[in-house]
Amino acid sequence: RKQEWLTAFPKLAFDFSEIPMKTGPEELGLQVQQAGSETTRMPSPRPRDGHLRLASGTHRCEGRVELFLGQRWGTVCDDAWDLRAAIVLCRQLGCGQALAAPGEAHFGPGRGPILLDNVKCRGDESTLLLCSHIRWDVHNCDHSEDASVLCQPL
Repeated sequence: RKQEWLTAFPKLAFDFSEIPMKTGPEELGLQVQQAGSETTRMPSPRPRDGHLRLASGTHRCEGRVELFLGQRWGTVCDDAWDLRAAIVLCRQLGCGQALAAPGEAHFGPGRGPILLDNVKCRGDESTLLLCSHIRWDVHNCDHSEDASVLCQPL
């Protein structure tokens, strides 16, 4: 059956046998779609600079704030992080009302660079990147200060 699949879709074949088990397909830039007992893995588009995601939450509208910049994912420091920033982020991600803006790595510490610090929003910005902040990749934080949001799921 595997051979039939590879013959029918030669450009879509991926060999996951050499990937460490603790690395999931999402971490490799793959989307996972499940239908019944079948799982399909397909390449997802590479994120662009400024792309945001929430990590380690129980649903897509809560988690640690992570930002893609310069071919890498990084975090946002919680200095000056508040509900107005959460309002902007929840709206940008297509989630419901902002419920909280916890700091202190509420959803666990992230990895990689800390890309933003001292983010200050008015609450009416269309994206988090329009809020004021100090220069990219300049901070006085460690990952115990990663910012998070809790948004109402839609």
